[in-house]
Amino acid sequence: MTDGLVLRTARPEDLDQIGALLADRGEPEDAIGHRLVVEDPDAGWEACAVVVDGDKVVSTATLLDETLVLNGLEIPASQVELVATDRAHEGRGLVRALMDWAHERSAARGQLVNVMLGIPYFYRQFGYTYAIPISATRPVTSRPDSAGHTLREATVDDIPTMARLQDAEQAHADLRMPHSPGLWRWLVARDGSTEWLVERDGVPVATGRTTPPDEGVRLCEVAAVDEAAAHALLALTEATEMNERPGTVAGEALEPFLGPAPEEANSYYVRIGDPIALLEHLRPVFGRRLADGGFADQEGEAVVSFYRSHVRLPFKAGEVGPIVPGGTMQAPGAAGGAGVAPDMLASLLFGPHGLKGLTARFPDVYPGPNAELMQTLFPPVRGDLMTFYMP
Repeated sequence: MTDGLVLRTARPEDLDQIGALLADRGEPEDAIGHRLVVEDPDAGWEACAVVVDGDKVVSTATLLDETLVLNGLEIPASQVELVATDRAHEGRGLVRALMDWAHERSAARGQLVNVMLGIPYFYRQFGYTYAIPISATRPVTSRPDSAGHTLREATVDDIPTMARLQDAEQAHADLRMPHSPGLWRWLVARDGSTEWLVERDGVPVATGRTTPPDEGVRLCEVAAVDEAAAHALLALTEATEMNERPGTVAGEALEPFLGPAPEEANSYYVRIGDPIALLEHLRPVFGRRLADGGFADQEGEAVVSFYRSHVRLPFKAGEVGPIVPGGTMQAPGAAGGAGVAPDMLASLLFGPHGLKGLTARFPDVYPGPNAELMQTLFPPVRGDLMTFYMP
């Protein structure tokens, strides 16, 4: 870096300065969250980088290990969080340098996808696109009955129970990102949100997460074993807003108590650093889709052009691959292939529209002459992601 600035791995002696910077540019709870991450053996100081100007920490970012699960296949992933820059050092490319560090570290750890929450537009500059919808925050318009249930704040001993309840709800999604074991520990310990358990006759039956009361209580990550448990969770947390969770037991049970969703888009950022490596990793998913979609006995290849490059996915007897990369292909239809703008790849693989829906929205996405094959390979995907920060 220039001007005497140095980017390096954070050290224990940086803790107070990083905490002060995060609290100044964000919330005091961010400093607590950072300390929990770097002092946890599942992450450690290697997960955090800083830019220093002499002895002063002027910018920081942290990389959290995550796992996406698409149709049962685990995908190594990561999430960049706890990003902050000193006001006097803004506009000097420090966040860009830290994002480069995060992406290099992520690739070295074998992670194929980066997912994050972030301020509008900013992270597009670093290769991210909006791809996976965030469930809408909706007002609570009435309160259900909670008779026969009690609510208590969860502790570290409750993590296996909460994880089990969440796993059952996320099983309904095509794409999910559960909390890692470390993240569960940090969330239980930090002050920025509260984890709750609802019990019936002493047995945990629902869980959720809320913002602090001084922010207006917003409930998210609702999970329940049945309708009554979900009703009790909403009633006893006294939430005034809730992130909807379509397709789940809790989400469907609480739908009648929510007002309309705002008419605005809200999505997770997604970055794919090595598209070929990710597509190669997804071969089992593609194979199952073909086998289940009527192509089990067929043999051929699917051609997908990103215009400046393309890939061929050979298939036979319900199996796909290996992926064959190629060069520029401006007119994929002539080769029987589909065209997909490169910045649409994350939406194609992880988004709610699938190839058919993207074709209806973008002129540089189209299925080519083998539409049924392509739409079978790339269907709509319903996602359910749980992240460090409440979205």
